[in-house]
Amino acid sequence: MYPFIEAEKAQQHSVKRACELLKVSRAAFYQHLSGPSARDRADAELAAEIRTVHQESKGRYGAPRVHAQLARGGLLHGRKRVARIMRASGLRGRAAKRWKRTTIADPAAAARADKIRRDFTADAGSLNARWCGDITYSAQAGVMCSPGGGPRVAW
Repeated sequence: MYPFIEAEKAQQHSVKRACELLKVSRAAFYQHLSGPSARDRADAELAAEIRTVHQESKGRYGAPRVHAQLARGGLLHGRKRVARIMRASGLRGRAAKRWKRTTIADPAAAARADKIRRDFTADAGSLNARWCGDITYSAQAGVMCSPGGGPRVAW
């Protein structure tokens, strides 16, 4: 749209009329001609510094930590400005994983008897005599699974 207005201007036509036809303000057209503002250029430089700090932290730092790191390096900018530039760049701090308690022991429950007496050796003569496995919690799927082949009980 701006190249069309520039072409009209080069042919000695009215910029005002071309802007009215394209429903663009003349101020926006002339701002386009002057290039990015000083603030936009400064934001682009700051965005490069923010990206560097964010990559050095392996993506862990959010706006407050990136702001503190930049301040330690001598770049004094507002935290909200850093947050705005991080949002515009698509950068976010990685949240710490929550520890999830998967088993809540019942203190009143009786202890189970150890039927195999902690002897996990297998001999060829007694196949299928002892089965054991482990129950593992997978945080990604959110389900309990048994990768060992069966429940943790002695038969």
